[in-house]
Amino acid sequence: MIATKRARSPGRGADRQRDIARLSPLLLALAIGAVALATPDDFRISRMLPVAPALAASMWSVAATIALGAGVAFVVVVIGLIYSDSSAWFTVAAVTAVTMAAAYSSHVRLVRERTLRQVRSVAEAAQAVVLRPLPERIGPLFVETMYLAAAEEARVGGDFYDAVDTPYGVRLVIGDVRGKGLSAVGVAGAVTNTFRDAAFNEPDLTRLACRLDANLVRYGAMLPSTDASERFATAILAQIPPDGSRVELLNCGHPPPVLAPREGRARYVEPSAPSPPLTLRDLLDSPYVTDTVALRPGDRLLFYTDGVSETRDRTGRFFPLLQWVRAQDMDQPGALLAGLHRDLARYSALGLDDDIAVLAVRRAVPARPLR
Repeated sequence: MIATKRARSPGRGADRQRDIARLSPLLLALAIGAVALATPDDFRISRMLPVAPALAASMWSVAATIALGAGVAFVVVVIGLIYSDSSAWFTVAAVTAVTMAAAYSSHVRLVRERTLRQVRSVAEAAQAVVLRPLPERIGPLFVETMYLAAAEEARVGGDFYDAVDTPYGVRLVIGDVRGKGLSAVGVAGAVTNTFRDAAFNEPDLTRLACRLDANLVRYGAMLPSTDASERFATAILAQIPPDGSRVELLNCGHPPPVLAPREGRARYVEPSAPSPPLTLRDLLDSPYVTDTVALRPGDRLLFYTDGVSETRDRTGRFFPLLQWVRAQDMDQPGALLAGLHRDLARYSALGLDDDIAVLAVRRAVPARPLR
């Protein structure tokens, strides 16, 4: 089951609060006007009325802001006539000046919001290339995914994952590019595009990792010097043969996956020897090392990025991922990642401040033959 997380749609309570907030400039003007009419002239409460169009600039259109300013000026004139206040014209002048400034501020805000929507649209399109939807089942595996961007407004980051069914079995990759934003998405896209092609051609994971490393080095050479810090990525490559009996893992400096067997205790699958992150193989002069782990029917593998393992509570303690997995019901498909999202949000003291990608796979249980 695919469980890619997106922003939840607000409920009725949130809609009501938002509507009240949008009406706050008008409500403020009415409140000040009512108080001004109900109090002696000496209080001069009407001089606070320019605050209303100033507030409207942060949420209303240019026309609506000007209309509110005109209405406020009319109220000031009425109050001045009622109390025979000659200084009311100075308040009208202040309202006019503030309304003109507020209208310009509203125009600038709307232009920036329109630009932000365009940039967000481009970012989401770029992210969709990197994080394409995966089918519920690939070969002998059931697949679930989750992605959460650190910047909810942007919905874009440098985490990536993919899985393909090849002649060698199911091959998957999950990784994390150093950095955030569109530049990191470009690097992540270079990795996933190379993976989708090379996974069908390279005979083993070591050759596949070398291919990814070489292509990412070439891609990084084309980046501006200001993006030098985003020219490498941690990643895990995995291969599960068609019979699903085992999984081969090649860990390129990435947090280790969690193996949650159907029977037994969950554990981290640590690499037997460290392998260098992508683009750092020549610099570190270190080979790629592959490990093999048995995979039984019903067993799960949880791949994730460091946004999960480095989530902290108020005391600075990291999220206890292994203990959390051990406490979950592994027999309920689709509930694992939804629960992880919920509990990460509850655990984090300052909100989820890093991109999060999770890829969970479960070996299918063979159907019992009919008697």
